[in-house]
Amino acid sequence: MAFDGSYSATLSPTVSDSFGSSHILSNSISSLGSSTSSRHSPSHISKAYRQASQLFLTRRLPEALSTVLPLITPSTEGADASGLTESAPIVRASRSTRTKVWSLYLTILNAILELDPDEGKDAFGTQEWRALCNKVRDGDVWEEVVQFGYHGVEGDVDSDVVINLATLLLAHARSQALNQKRLENYLAASNTPNLDISKRLEATRSSRYSSRSRRSPSKGAASGADTPRDLNARVKILELYTLHVLLRNNEWDYAREFISVSSVLDEERRDAFLQALQSLQEDQQESERRETEERQRQEDQLKKDLEEARRFRAENEARERRRLDEERARREGSEVDYGIEQNPSSPGSSKARPTKNGSAVSKPAKSTTPKKKAVAAPGFGTRAAMILANLSNAIGQMGASFKANPMLLMRFIAFIISIVVMFSRRDIRERIQRIVGTAWSKVRSTAGMGVKVSYI
Repeated sequence: MAFDGSYSATLSPTVSDSFGSSHILSNSISSLGSSTSSRHSPSHISKAYRQASQLFLTRRLPEALSTVLPLITPSTEGADASGLTESAPIVRASRSTRTKVWSLYLTILNAILELDPDEGKDAFGTQEWRALCNKVRDGDVWEEVVQFGYHGVEGDVDSDVVINLATLLLAHARSQALNQKRLENYLAASNTPNLDISKRLEATRSSRYSSRSRRSPSKGAASGADTPRDLNARVKILELYTLHVLLRNNEWDYAREFISVSSVLDEERRDAFLQALQSLQEDQQESERRETEERQRQEDQLKKDLEEARRFRAENEARERRRLDEERARREGSEVDYGIEQNPSSPGSSKARPTKNGSAVSKPAKSTTPKKKAVAAPGFGTRAAMILANLSNAIGQMGASFKANPMLLMRFIAFIISIVVMFSRRDIRERIQRIVGTAWSKVRSTAGMGVKVSYI
């Protein structure tokens, strides 16, 4: 005891200080590790998932997305010298939790893309909203899920997550070529479901090492390829691939061939798939036939309208010609003869002129050639009738032109709207008033000068 006491008493201050500092450093490291592990613990992930679900149900999409992102994004705090970062917390979660988190994330993205552009920009900002939309429409979200959640292994992605990804891209992707390629890669990388019960029992009696290897995130286990649930999920994936994605890419023959040679589908499912494919193809052909008939009907209607417009214009021209002929005949009938009025005797009679011896000498009659008649100007009623007839003809021709060419009406309306919009501006109205006032003052001054000159 004396030796121990003397040894403890004779410790140098330097050793004591170094021991205290190392103890404090170890405590801080352990506390940091415990906080990191608690942040990435399954309870923390489940709590964040429930919170994000509540936010999503209340349509608070920005808060829900910000709650889910730390679970699926790799942390940059633990980056080493080589630049490698710590994997996302979702990687260490159970399969069910991992599937729920990824499904919630994809559901939030789908809700974001269904927002109106103005609403999305107000909620997330213009740049972030466009980045989220482009990530889904370009198919980059699939690569994000594979890299952050499954270490870049395509076949390790859970089947439910693949279904949600394919459905999301089917609804919002610009092209289904990337969706088809991703599904083909997944189907080629993942294992075929194995429902042999004897092999399952043999696998359960295997060694502890083999059971650990099955529980590790390998290709077969991660995809859940040995359960009836995975078989149903695989059938769902095949349904999306053959009856939706391939048909969007117009791969009807390839879809039929893929269904026929698939080893996952039994005879009943294969017949159901082929029957559904045949029904969809018939529906598409019927839709194309209806579209063709509708397009032909529109073309026939357009030709009929053009013929009707030509006939209407010809009738208007004929009516106008008849009206002009009637007006001309009426004007000729109402002409007034302003020549010298003749004696009411026969045209060949001569006026007697007495001579010196009393005999009457007949004076030759003057020529009865009619002089040029002056045409009377049409009256006010005639002019009004002509103006109304011309106005009616112009309106009829304008209606026929608008009916034959609807774009002409749209241009006319756009011209009227542009004039109204132009005159709705106060500065333009004031400028036009000044111009009109200046012109009117010049006209008045010119008229005044003309009056003065006429007076002089």
